[in-house]
Amino acid sequence: MQLKSTTRHIRIYTAILEDNELVPSNDLLTIDIDPDNELNWNDESVKQVYAKFDQLVDAYEGEDLTEYNLRRIGSELEHLVRSFLQKGQISYNLNTRAVNYSMGLPRVDAKIHL
Repeated sequence: MQLKSTTRHIRIYTAILEDNELVPSNDLLTIDIDPDNELNWNDESVKQVYAKFDQLVDAYEGEDLTEYNLRRIGSELEHLVRSFLQKGQISYNLNTRAVNYSMGLPRVDAKIHL
């Protein structure tokens, strides 16, 4: 049975991707970062999400693969994404089909004009 965890910007499936189709797997996970392209990413931020994902999956090694555990991993990654937004490491994509400030208002650097 395929399990999944879906947050606003992170989706995790007990499946592998073959020919653009998810094929259920009992021991492999696939992560989809920001499937709706709501955010502007840079390579370093994406690498950090993958690294954190690997770290969290390793922490659950030996435990049952459950939807609850997947949701915990997904929630941790969603918090990481929020921290990237708060630090200005990534930003909202204002060209997406539906702008949604689900993680707070965009960061705007204040400039003083004299």
